[in-house]
Amino acid sequence: MALPDTAALVTGGASGLGLATARHLTSLGARVQVLDLAPREGVTEQLRSEGIGFSVGDVRDPEAVTAALDQATADGLPLRVLVNCAGIVTGARVVGSKGAHPLDTFARTIDINLVGMFNVIRLAAERMAGNDVAGEDRGVIVTTASVAAFDGQIGQAAYAASKAGVAGMTLPLARDLARHAIRVVSIAPGIFETPMFDGLSEDAKTSLSAQVPHPQRLGRPAEYAALVAHIVANPMLNGETIRLDGAIRMPPQ
Repeated sequence: MALPDTAALVTGGASGLGLATARHLTSLGARVQVLDLAPREGVTEQLRSEGIGFSVGDVRDPEAVTAALDQATADGLPLRVLVNCAGIVTGARVVGSKGAHPLDTFARTIDINLVGMFNVIRLAAERMAGNDVAGEDRGVIVTTASVAAFDGQIGQAAYAASKAGVAGMTLPLARDLARHAIRVVSIAPGIFETPMFDGLSEDAKTSLSAQVPHPQRLGRPAEYAALVAHIVANPMLNGETIRLDGAIRMPPQ
């Protein structure tokens, strides 16, 4: 699918993987709208200076998502691409030093990472279904899982469960939306250079990099963005979860 004269929505697009994706899709000709909850200072202005729209909102809020979709499709451009990068990372042992895993933490992680993502998908897919076919597609939906979906570590029960849910719904979503000519593909990143790792020391980053067989470094957000663009362009990619991880397999802890 060609990107010029199309609209794209990127959730979690104010930082990390989402920001790199928003910029890359813009460079390829798409008009991109970002939906994010809490951008860093100056990010909103920076995005707008680059021609990227910005909406503040929670992926769990149907009204906020609808408003972002309205802004993405203003002036009649069809929404053809959705990239879901919004999410949170949590960690707690099932039984820790302070007792049992907080149930509200587990529920919130599932609610944002899985339920919130599905909320955006259902509302975006409804709009895509009304598009004319371009090439072979009416739309392409990319979701973000994680290698934790398959190699969840100690303390990652909530996060791994949420990302396993993302991977698990990929095929049924693709099958469901096939009659509308909408493709669904998930990316499962390994360890990437995102704001989540900003507070780590160089020694800690070196240690993490050493766990990646090849290339022995952290992934770069631009590499995630490049895979998104390839998924959009390649009509045979559908119903699959693609690991983007340098062949890493996470140890128990």
